[in-house]
Amino acid sequence: MTENEDQVAGLLLAAGGGRRLGGRPKALLEHRGHPLVEHAVAVLRAAGCARVHVVLGARAADVRARAALDGCVLVDNPGWEEGMGSSLRTGLGSLAGTGARAALVSLVDQPGIGAEAMARVHAGYRDETSLVSAAYAGVRGHPVLLGAAHWPGIAATATGDRGARAYLREHADRIMLVECADVAQPYDIDTEADLVHLE
Repeated sequence: MTENEDQVAGLLLAAGGGRRLGGRPKALLEHRGHPLVEHAVAVLRAAGCARVHVVLGARAADVRARAALDGCVLVDNPGWEEGMGSSLRTGLGSLAGTGARAALVSLVDQPGIGAEAMARVHAGYRDETSLVSAAYAGVRGHPVLLGAAHWPGIAATATGDRGARAYLREHADRIMLVECADVAQPYDIDTEADLVHLE
């Protein structure tokens, strides 16, 4: 493991309850024969994250029982129904004291974003002040790499389903954008219609 790999932790937000999917938690949707949460962890690892923290919420016990998440740090977010902001705060909090200097943040419901795009964003890491984001035709999207120096500010502004959006907008001039449209598709699995993207 290189020093760089050890400093960037993968942070997978997988707590959502799939309200628009009839209450099916997104982490357990099947993709290529495995739960989405397993697929997303494998992508973070392939992108160079040796440490992966997974934030669970909806039906966390079922996810733990049905998904092979060996070697991951599983973090329960009791406030997952508040939205992604709460899961991001919980996940960043779980990384405090681990030695991680940045978090590569991934969403469980974006299987069109693979290891190549994740690795490009990971490669933008320089130090704990780094802010790196994937871009699609110049528009900021996921994944994002959040240097540890920014975690307190992000945690203070991450509310509802906004995640780090407000903080990143305020610090737009500091963000390194990494174009990924040639290797990834940033769709979300939010509704029944989106299930066509699963294989």
